[in-house]
Amino acid sequence: MFRTTAMTALGLVLTATSAAAQDAYPATLAGHAVLPAATFAPAPADAPSYFQTSGRFTGPGNQRDASLYTREGSTWLSAEGALRTTGMYLPFVGQPVQGFSGISTLGDGTYLVLTDNGFGSQADSADTLLMVHHVRPDWESGRVEMLGTTFLSDPDAMLPFPIVTETTETRYLTGADFDIESVQPIGDLLWFGDEFGPYLFATNTAGEVVAFFRSEVAGTPVDSPDSHHLGRPALPGPLDFQVRRSRGFEGMAASPDGAYLYPMFEAPLIDPATGEGEALNGVPYIRVLQFDVAAQQFTGEDYRVRFDDPDHAVGDFNMIGGSYALFIERDNGEGDPRLGCEGEPTADCFNVPATYKRVWLLDFAATDEDGFVERLGYVDLMDIADPDGVALRGTIDGVFTFPFVTIEDVDLVDAEHIIVANDNNLPYSTGRTIGVADDNEFILLHVPEFLALMQ
Repeated sequence: MFRTTAMTALGLVLTATSAAAQDAYPATLAGHAVLPAATFAPAPADAPSYFQTSGRFTGPGNQRDASLYTREGSTWLSAEGALRTTGMYLPFVGQPVQGFSGISTLGDGTYLVLTDNGFGSQADSADTLLMVHHVRPDWESGRVEMLGTTFLSDPDAMLPFPIVTETTETRYLTGADFDIESVQPIGDLLWFGDEFGPYLFATNTAGEVVAFFRSEVAGTPVDSPDSHHLGRPALPGPLDFQVRRSRGFEGMAASPDGAYLYPMFEAPLIDPATGEGEALNGVPYIRVLQFDVAAQQFTGEDYRVRFDDPDHAVGDFNMIGGSYALFIERDNGEGDPRLGCEGEPTADCFNVPATYKRVWLLDFAATDEDGFVERLGYVDLMDIADPDGVALRGTIDGVFTFPFVTIEDVDLVDAEHIIVANDNNLPYSTGRTIGVADDNEFILLHVPEFLALMQ
């Protein structure tokens, strides 16, 4: 049985209070552990032999090319004419364990983490299997121990749409079926938030789907362009979607009694007619929905969380006690700005360095004067003190940065610490070291003043 996330149920009524100062709070690096980029898992013995390799569809036009280790990965943030490669070559033998797109603490120094859907899209991930892992970061050795892996499947055909392995007995799920970004253990079930639909679904501890739900906002279904429910009109007919591609349920919190789930969209919903994202008085915001687990339905309640920039994205979202939550807001930059390009971009510097990578503390029992969930303060992941040289890499002049384009994991460890991890977009990110594929890094942050805001 999985332990339930530690928090109290959110109240449905938000109380108006004055806005907080939204100050930055200091963070000190207390631990750093790394899982190497070249970490792979064998496909299950009863899976089709097709899954012994992965990454066939990552070449031009997503056309099949199974020639192993022939295409080097490169970051999509490269400047024109200055390609920044990662030193890892596709297709791979085995299933890539990384990158991690969601985390949930189990309270004993171990965590559940998700492998992202594959290689970045529905079109290139049909040969990657969906997995959830049990891991333990060892802060002393700097290693990440893999304690177990569960592959997701739909053996009882609970899903209403065809999947890649439709004709097999085991019906393992792939990165073309779902893009899972968040996981919450509730009782004997694991609940997942997906970006393609966006969808919610639950599995048993063996990873077998037992429940499935299409997302609804105020009682109306909403879709992304990758939804399996969205009709495909004859081109060039319009598509009626409200969720931008790859901007579905990025984070998802849960109440401790398992009564409610709180899936969070990654970006503002859009008006299909105009393409404009939701904003109030010029301030962009994202929605957090409420899902009743026992009733197996969305309640129609939702919350608004402000963004500092409409081009920002959600990294992760977890409740940590009472009405409080940790929430990552990030820009789309990559690399330490102290190693940024000066003048014309070249392949040996960061042309779009990271500048905004923040962990916010939210209070869902309070709103500001505009009706947004209160933001009490933040930790700047680009300004972490490392006076004792804890970092395995990434510290310059005593300041450690976490400069990855996608930082998709945050949760509470104890009264003074939080854990943060990146999604390394294997093999398409090189935000730590030029020319080297990013590893998955876990950091332990000492943030007592930040967490004291809950008191």
